[in-house]
Amino acid sequence: MMRRRTTLLTGCTALSLALGATACGGGPVSAGGGDKALSGQSVTVAGVWSGTEQKNFQKVLDAFTEKTGAKTQFTSTGDNVSTVVGSKIEGGNAPDVVMVPQVGVLKQFAQKGWLKPLSKKTEQAVDAGYAPVWKKYGSVDGTLYGLYFKAAHKSTVWYSPDALEQAGVKPPKSYDDMLKAGQTVSDSGLAAFSVAGQDGWTLTDWFENVYLSQAGPEKYDALAAHKLKWTDASVVDALTTLGKLFKDKQLIAGGQKGALNTDFPGSVEKVFGPEPEAGMVYEGDFVAGVAKDQFGKKVGQDANFFPFPAVGGGEAPVVSGGDAAVVLKDGKNQKAAQALLEYLSTPEASAVWAEAGGFLSPNKKVDLASYGDDVTRATAKSLVQAGDSVRFDMSDQAPAAFGGTKGAGEWKLLQDFLRDPSDPKGTAAKLEAAAAKAYQD
Repeated sequence: MMRRRTTLLTGCTALSLALGATACGGGPVSAGGGDKALSGQSVTVAGVWSGTEQKNFQKVLDAFTEKTGAKTQFTSTGDNVSTVVGSKIEGGNAPDVVMVPQVGVLKQFAQKGWLKPLSKKTEQAVDAGYAPVWKKYGSVDGTLYGLYFKAAHKSTVWYSPDALEQAGVKPPKSYDDMLKAGQTVSDSGLAAFSVAGQDGWTLTDWFENVYLSQAGPEKYDALAAHKLKWTDASVVDALTTLGKLFKDKQLIAGGQKGALNTDFPGSVEKVFGPEPEAGMVYEGDFVAGVAKDQFGKKVGQDANFFPFPAVGGGEAPVVSGGDAAVVLKDGKNQKAAQALLEYLSTPEASAVWAEAGGFLSPNKKVDLASYGDDVTRATAKSLVQAGDSVRFDMSDQAPAAFGGTKGAGEWKLLQDFLRDPSDPKGTAAKLEAAAAKAYQD
């Protein structure tokens, strides 16, 4: 599953990830002193993070070591978390804690009997600090297995203030206005949008924002659970709306062909790189990290965002993604593992990464002052204030065969739709056929 929703694949090589190499930036972290409650114990943690994200999460683990005395060791799994973790369990080498990036995978782990319920202390912290929707996404059959530590706000459209200013347009408030603003930007000599069509997951995010706003949260939930068929008129309507953008070669940098040859980092570069080709790029809050770290842009000044605008008469959408910490039954250090999750449920743990940047917490008790800039504070506040109206990324809730596999299922079919958006009804029928097959697996 190529879930590069919240990071860039930097740092470890794919080979070392596949072999389960320990943290690129360092192996085990030494304990903080003999008088700590968990001194002499250790926790192994596996997750998709690499590069900067891995280094920043390591700071959180170091803070846990300092507090408790327990050693930690992080292993980067690469994108295919379920396969890597499954093979480690079979080999008798299960990690204690896994950071799971998809609701669908968390559910799969629970149904296979791999997970331990979280401690009462962690559950109390979730009840006190999180909107109920986050507990729902971390639970299976009423039992809490996952703590959402890191979240993504995936309803943000990032833009170059210079590009919009030169075109004489302001951040739009509706989807139609966004397309009109895009036309004006395009008329001024720069394409409106950079679209990362080479990465199918970005196209699912486009669809989900349009669908949540246009069809509403109840239908979104039904479609996410496949209780509503993809042939439903609401899906065809959303594809039609999306098709208006996809078929307009003036609006998309390089047209459909250019978009299909652009990956996520490349889409950010086309707006914020040294030779801009577009004024706007839609993706999550993590765009800011790429613009800042790779292209030296000052967030809030050289790079800014507006909320994904409302479609038709609907509400503006708030789609999120996130990484949930789970405890594996086969892990050898249950006490230290549960203690780590108790620590991750605190505002103190979130503040460590918030200060480092490239992080949002769904925990409303995290002080907004912990975030390093005004734009990140604004996205964090928007995510928390959305409360129960937040909807988790739909493709992340689906079986991986449909919602999370490169070159297959929803990813491929939306790439095909980007290539030729002339038949929304036909695309909906193909999506339903693929979904029906995957949900029966």
